[in-house]
Amino acid sequence: MKYSGVPQGGAPEDFSATACSGAHADTLVTMIRHVVLLEFLPGTPKEHVDGIAAGLRDLPNRLPGLRSYEVGSDMGLAAGNAHLAVLAAFDDVDAYLEYRDDPVHRRIIAEQILPRLASRSASQFDDTAS
Repeated sequence: MKYSGVPQGGAPEDFSATACSGAHADTLVTMIRHVVLLEFLPGTPKEHVDGIAAGLRDLPNRLPGLRSYEVGSDMGLAAGNAHLAVLAAFDDVDAYLEYRDDPVHRRIIAEQILPRLASRSASQFDDTAS
């Protein structure tokens, strides 16, 4: 499936939709990996993080282009780790964009993640390049 563009949105810091670009913007991609690491503000209860994880785990039921989806809380084995990780695999760029822009996903971000977020790091990459 060929990617042809996405409407422009706000800055990545607010998780808004942004245009995809780069080496694969005009190439055929057969699997997209998405990795996200979230750190929450001090004092964020474990139950809140667990609730976010539970909400995110329901997303694959809504999105057929998700090949795999894993959400997990850090085990606390090393200092300085992120609190929550998301690992996802999508059929193609369009499936990733559907996930990124899904209204339930956006609501979880706006209502549960952003109010307690200290930092976010993410990357999407073409798994067929390895």
